[in-house]
Amino acid sequence: MSSAPVLDPVRAVPPAVSPVLSSRPAPSARPEIEHALGPARGGAGAPVVEKPLSVFERLFNQGWLRKLVILAVLAGIWEAYGRYLDNDLLFPTFTATVEAFARGIMDGTLPARAWSSLKVLLMGYAAGVALASLLTGLAIASRIGTDVLETLTAMFNPLPAIALLPLALIWFGLGNGSLVFVLVHSVTWAIALNTHSGFLSVSRTLTMVGRNYGLSGPRLIGKILIPAAFPAILTGLKVGWAFAWRTLIAAELVFGVSSGSGGLGWFIFENKNMLDIPNVFAGLLTVILIGLVVENLIFQTIEARTIRRWGMQA
Repeated sequence: MSSAPVLDPVRAVPPAVSPVLSSRPAPSARPEIEHALGPARGGAGAPVVEKPLSVFERLFNQGWLRKLVILAVLAGIWEAYGRYLDNDLLFPTFTATVEAFARGIMDGTLPARAWSSLKVLLMGYAAGVALASLLTGLAIASRIGTDVLETLTAMFNPLPAIALLPLALIWFGLGNGSLVFVLVHSVTWAIALNTHSGFLSVSRTLTMVGRNYGLSGPRLIGKILIPAAFPAILTGLKVGWAFAWRTLIAAELVFGVSSGSGGLGWFIFENKNMLDIPNVFAGLLTVILIGLVVENLIFQTIEARTIRRWGMQA
């Protein structure tokens, strides 16, 4: 009985096939763009190519630069429309507004008015955040608290803060107390709604894990619920800030004199009465710049150090 041919243990592949399998890939015709050999499907090597970014692509990847370009385009449209109308009483140009803004900065008028508004805004915002935190904590802790928050939100959230001005004048007089009162109303419900919605969206499994570790009450809220719901909480803080800022300017336009000077809203109102429209636009520009600074420096810094670092946002 004939036995099967035995293959050479060193050359386990037939000679006719082994040169094809053992041959290495030919060198690339463009070695300057081939970086390395990486694994591909079937185990074969595949070239990994590194393409250098152009100057335009590197600049386009900068978020601050893209926003700066948008602002420059808006300023150009503003300037072109103002020159087209050619009437500073109706719509001053961007350059005229910037000149009025620079004069207000140099003589100290705009910084003083802005600081007067910001002091009142911070007091009302802090009080609104504290009240919203209290209401949300009660809502998470008990069903009665949830009913209270839902009832109060349904009653007062649709009520414009500016509609409370007559009552604020009667109760607190002409001054900062009335402004703080309307600010608390404008801030509380937006923050409470977003925070409560964020808490409700937290996974029940995550809450159960926290309880298994012995967390309950304030410790459960602080260590589990707040970090998990922080995207919704931060959104509520942003919305509350925007509501507070525009409510304050509107309130100051009506009764903004406090401590003899008033804030940015009263500055806008005074210059409107004197038909100094470039100064009116300079006051509006100050409001816009403060909003941009708060959004792009404060809130985005908080977002980068919390939500993005925790992997909750791309």
